[in-house]
Amino acid sequence: MQVQCGKCSRPIGITDIVQSSNGQLSHVDCTRPNVLSPEERALLFVYCSAHIVAYCPACDLRLPFGELAADPLGGRTNLCPRCRRDLTETVRAHLFNCVTLPTDIRQRTREVREAAQKLIKRSQQAMDRADALLREAEADLFERQQALRGAMTRRAAAS
Repeated sequence: MQVQCGKCSRPIGITDIVQSSNGQLSHVDCTRPNVLSPEERALLFVYCSAHIVAYCPACDLRLPFGELAADPLGGRTNLCPRCRRDLTETVRAHLFNCVTLPTDIRQRTREVREAAQKLIKRSQQAMDRADALLREAEADLFERQQALRGAMTRRAAAS
């Protein structure tokens, strides 16, 4: 079983940007679950606007943030301007390793992402455990129902 978004009911992926409210996970933006977070975009704008932040392996292009393409009708961003490949993960990887970011900001950025991934994994593990417990209880109920039917059959045969 996968963790489902509390807003859109679609599965939450390990690379999706999530939020937690009252113990329930949801996408920050259900239409674009893997989009850069507002904080990531702000850091890129402030610290990385003057240098290369993305690499498209298909086109062998290195791109600054301002040259990444967008698809306003499809709602996609961080695209290679030539082949339209989504480069969000390469942009995010740049952010985690960019030497122009202050060390403490870069470290906190990594920590936030790791905490979100841990939350998704732990939610998945909790669902898996709950599913296993439910199956055990169902098996126990079935076994006890069978025993009751057997006892009733024996009782009826003895009468």
